[in-house]
Amino acid sequence: MDSRTTLIRLVATTAANVHDSQVLPQLLRGQETRAWGDAAYSGQRGQRGVTRHHAPSAANRIQTKAHRHRPLSETARARNRTKSRGRAKVEHMFLVIKRLFGWATAHYCGLAKNTNWLFVTCGLANLCMARRRLLAGV
Repeated sequence: MDSRTTLIRLVATTAANVHDSQVLPQLLRGQETRAWGDAAYSGQRGQRGVTRHHAPSAANRIQTKAHRHRPLSETARARNRTKSRGRAKVEHMFLVIKRLFGWATAHYCGLAKNTNWLFVTCGLANLCMARRRLLAGV
């Protein structure tokens, strides 16, 4: 997703038993300047190296993960809050997809049908988010 225009650039779907971080190489094009993510993408799982390899010029904006016996310090928590504020602007698109287009749950059996519906929904959500810019050009 592009953080300036808040438009979806790439979509990847997987089965429910595949973690989001496994799809990260498919979602990076190499031209990114920032890589945002929650704690599931933190360096403990090796995703920092994947991000550096597939998008070498991207600044790492992935949140730091806390551990059971090693909680985050106050400075690390403050950095995570700052990163969350940046991600919130992009996460708005997922609210549009869930509420406006009814993608709260998968409706079809089969990955191919859900993938097709997701591609169409993302295209419509992009039109919805860009409608003011598109109408201003008319």
